[in-house]
Amino acid sequence: MTAQAMSPWRIGVDIGGTFTDLVMLDTRDGRLLNGKVLTTPHAPEQAVLDGITGLLTQHGVAPDQVRHVIHGTTLVANALIERRGVPTGFLTTRGFRDVQEIGTELRHDTYDLFMRRPDPLVPRRLRLDVPERLAPDGSVREALDEAAARAAIRALRDAGVQAIAACLLHAFVNPAHERRLAELAAEEAPELAVCLSAELVPEIGEYERGSTTIANAYVLPVFARYLARLDEGLRAAGLKGPLFLMLSDGGTVARDVAARHPIRLVQSGPAGGVQAARVIGESAKAPDILCFDMGGTTAKAALIDAGQPARSLDFEVARTDRFRRGSGLPLKVPVVEMIEIGAGGGSVARVDALGLVKVGPDSSGSDPGPACYGLGGREPTVTDCDLLLGYLAPGSFLGGAMKLDVAAAEAAVRDRLGMPLGLSPVEAAWAVHETVNTAMAQAAAIHALEKARRIEGYTLVPIGGAGPVHAVEVARKLGIATLVVPAGAGVASAFGFLAAPISFALLRGLVAPLATLDLDALRAMLAEMEAEGRALVAQAGVDAAETRVRVAMRYAGQGYQVEADVATLDRDAIRSAFEAEYRRLYGRTEPALPVECVGWRVTVSGPTPRLDLAAASSPSGTASRGTRAAYFGGRFVEAAVLDRAVLKPGDVVTGPALVEERESTLVIPPGARATCDAPLNLVVEVR
Repeated sequence: MTAQAMSPWRIGVDIGGTFTDLVMLDTRDGRLLNGKVLTTPHAPEQAVLDGITGLLTQHGVAPDQVRHVIHGTTLVANALIERRGVPTGFLTTRGFRDVQEIGTELRHDTYDLFMRRPDPLVPRRLRLDVPERLAPDGSVREALDEAAARAAIRALRDAGVQAIAACLLHAFVNPAHERRLAELAAEEAPELAVCLSAELVPEIGEYERGSTTIANAYVLPVFARYLARLDEGLRAAGLKGPLFLMLSDGGTVARDVAARHPIRLVQSGPAGGVQAARVIGESAKAPDILCFDMGGTTAKAALIDAGQPARSLDFEVARTDRFRRGSGLPLKVPVVEMIEIGAGGGSVARVDALGLVKVGPDSSGSDPGPACYGLGGREPTVTDCDLLLGYLAPGSFLGGAMKLDVAAAEAAVRDRLGMPLGLSPVEAAWAVHETVNTAMAQAAAIHALEKARRIEGYTLVPIGGAGPVHAVEVARKLGIATLVVPAGAGVASAFGFLAAPISFALLRGLVAPLATLDLDALRAMLAEMEAEGRALVAQAGVDAAETRVRVAMRYAGQGYQVEADVATLDRDAIRSAFEAEYRRLYGRTEPALPVECVGWRVTVSGPTPRLDLAAASSPSGTASRGTRAAYFGGRFVEAAVLDRAVLKPGDVVTGPALVEERESTLVIPPGARATCDAPLNLVVEVR
């Protein structure tokens, strides 16, 4: 084992839309040290470097004592949403260049005559087709016309593209033609990045497969340059350990692997939050968790059943209608299943044409940020409203490192909300607070119903800087009786990175009726996938500890699939696994219908790090910080203010109370009570 591998400190870093969060773990005693700095949108790596060097300096840790850095970022998602990728070309089978424009022809809003769909990332002039054709079984009907392919590649190069995505019909069965296109591109335009659908997402579905490949090519050069700048900065700061990246499915990979598959990081930050919620639930012996992650830009929810978050292969980005499925660009990548349920702390509030309060989807971000940050923001945000309601302390935000401007917040709320509504600034702030809470509760309840779950049976774990501020009221509206609020909730995603195993999921399409499925060929394919996964995990310097196999199946004639875990590769076991999951989702099965397999997923993981939330913690001192007027039940009341860092196991906090820590504040309204448990979670009982 190298000296670097023996270094005691591990660092997790999450770049959000408003703040960049950091958690540093001492593996010798389990001590956790947190940090939070404003995100630098113009150069995201700068906030990472500033945060790490600041945290090391603050605690007297030498850079060479850092074993590794695990990083999650919104860079990929933002590049897709804001269209800040590189000019990209698209090569496909002759006659199929417009598939990315046609899509599935499904309308996400049947009755909206002015419904908009997202424009393709690649305009039609840069979508070229080449003569070739594969049959559904992968046999060659028409050989690839290499002269035409070379001409198409040169045309794209001359048009100024920096990347090429290739998605040929049925290439997921036979990748030969796509691989030959890559070889031709290397000869004709070696400076271009090339992404092949057969390597990135070898599954059925030409539209989704092409969309995913285009998105990967579109962001790949941008992400590669970002990683190079970040790695150079870490080395210059004296950190010699490897850089790992968080994937959207909750696993981590080495930098080189992530650089080839940047689209796999589209949800990396929220995935870290779900991993943190899983660990927090385990510590409180609460296996069924509703993870409520409310940061500076958005709020997301995810369900964790029996300690395992749900995962999916379907995701959308850049939606034209924020909460409508089908209104975004489809991506076939492994993700932790979560939904966006509302606004974040920096989301802008306004009065619409009908005189109703609307919050988001736009956010003030970190530049200029909410009005109360004093950085030039003029629009009222959720954070401004929480400040006026007394939930946030102007002098102790970020541990006192950032002073909040109450007058600026009041002016923004009064001018943009209060006056149009005929309300006082406090009444307008409460309207925003209540609107946000109600919308999030409704969206979370609908998500649970869609997954055939009863939300009342879950324990809510709030994370993110704004999560604990809103969590208890959201739980009340959902009928949830218990919350588990961890220490450091405001930097939980970064903590979750440290709890995630080295892991990689491989996908392979194999469309075949279960009754005639060649089991020997299937075993050979899965063995090949497992070997590839083990090699990728080994690149991170760990040995594979677990292999998980999932199959996507459907009844013959259906246009959608259901994923199920498979432990035994025989027909009866495979069908039983499928029908058990189908029955859980839909309450019935169709025994008379034949079943067909559509795709297989093999996930290879290294050991899962074990973290002790109470390790090396010995709170001491007086928790009370006095009282502060906070708005509950239509009036201001005096609420106890407590220092979260000195609460000890067994301490009880009765609402109304405000429990403050550097990264967030837990608002406990009247009628609720919190008890500090052994891992230093605050377990809140809602009446």
